[in-house]
Amino acid sequence: MGSLKVTLCAGAALAAVCAPVAPAAYAADGTGVSVAPSSPAPGTDVTLRVPDCTERTAVAVSAAFESDVRLSAAAGDGVLVGSSQVRTTAAAGAYAVRVTCGRDARQGTITVGGPHRTEHRPSAPASPVAPVDAGGGGTAELAAPDTGDGARVDPPGTAHTVTGLALAGIAAVAVGLRGVRSRSRRTD
Repeated sequence: MGSLKVTLCAGAALAAVCAPVAPAAYAADGTGVSVAPSSPAPGTDVTLRVPDCTERTAVAVSAAFESDVRLSAAAGDGVLVGSSQVRTTAAAGAYAVRVTCGRDARQGTITVGGPHRTEHRPSAPASPVAPVDAGGGGTAELAAPDTGDGARVDPPGTAHTVTGLALAGIAAVAVGLRGVRSRSRRTD
């Protein structure tokens, strides 16, 4: 089951990387706070950009966001970047965005529009349609039906059981003696 999750995640990541990407629209209202995409729907991830900030970090606050947005310098160009998610319960309309950048406070707006986004379900089935006959590794000969090529079909017999029990007993005695020996060294 774990490899199925990895396969689906890898496929989704590959699809996201290979999908044609439309250029992001930035909404900027002249105050230096820009939001991409320009009119996000509730539940959409947004990216905020604030240029010309004197600090290397800042915080953006809006009632439209799930939480406060921490902005940080992404490159040496002096632009602070951060991302958040628009509340899924946000109604359509304009929301104020306040960015605290050192002593400066900048105001901007984000316009939430459109209906709630729909969740995308993976198109792959939940279980393999045509599983690969990959074999059993080193135990394949033991699990194979009797084909006359020397593979053993019978289960282990009494000799194997007695040998296993004897080895387990020897191991238990060795562990017990080692424990007694280490306790006797501590008391000396």
